[in-house]
Amino acid sequence: MTALLLDNGSTQAAAVLQLRRLAAILSAEVGDTVYPVSLRHADSIDPAALAGEPALVLKDFLRARLEDGARDFTILPLFFGPARALAAGLPQTLAEMREIYGGFSCRVAKTLYPLPAGDGRLAQILYEHTLATMRRHQLDGCPCVLTDHGSPTAAVTQTRSHIARRLRGMFGAATRLAEAAMEPATGGRGGPGLKDCLDDCAARGDKNAVVIMQFLLPGRHAGAGGDVGDICRAAARRRPGFRAVMTPLVGEHPLLVDILASRLNAVDERRGGAAGARR
Repeated sequence: MTALLLDNGSTQAAAVLQLRRLAAILSAEVGDTVYPVSLRHADSIDPAALAGEPALVLKDFLRARLEDGARDFTILPLFFGPARALAAGLPQTLAEMREIYGGFSCRVAKTLYPLPAGDGRLAQILYEHTLATMRRHQLDGCPCVLTDHGSPTAAVTQTRSHIARRLRGMFGAATRLAEAAMEPATGGRGGPGLKDCLDDCAARGDKNAVVIMQFLLPGRHAGAGGDVGDICRAAARRRPGFRAVMTPLVGEHPLLVDILASRLNAVDERRGGAAGARR
């Protein structure tokens, strides 16, 4: 069985390098190789920026493995919820490969959210990142804005809203928490934009805000010099004396690997093996 840790893909080398790091840690955790693979985009990155090793893109990866005789795959999505790229792009790619190479088995694990009832690990990651950011910048009690990329898909927005509700319970009434999309969808779908939320904070007289980063990997949006950082800096320019600081990314927290390992083990259980059979 060939296991893949699959992200959406990025044109930024930092995203591929972080994906590789997660896959390596996860491989050690489950006792078997988990390959870092992107759904798209990553094959445009110069291999020189990736220690000379080209990024793996799903279609090319499957083609190579199928030509080598592999017929049993497990895909572990590195997605918070059922993003459009995952819901449409993945089945399309699998169908194309089956048309060329014939039938093969491919099980797709669940996305990161929702976790089983009572499992608060994903919210715990964001909570701990927020507390650490507040301590580092001495911002106890300032408002927070839980921010994701934004999507017209209702289920993706619901994922952010569910996490926000859990975070409000963890923070308590002393911390005001809003939620926003980096790129708000047209027609108001996906909730307000981060720009407007930060302007609202400044208009209320807040001097600081913490942007809670519901992003997994660095890249064009969440990496150094990325879009979210640009939005935060622009808010400070519009409102002198106001500052918005960002938390670390979810992919930097060790609990993420625990969640991924449990998702992979759940696939093993559905195959009829014990949860620890991969070790």
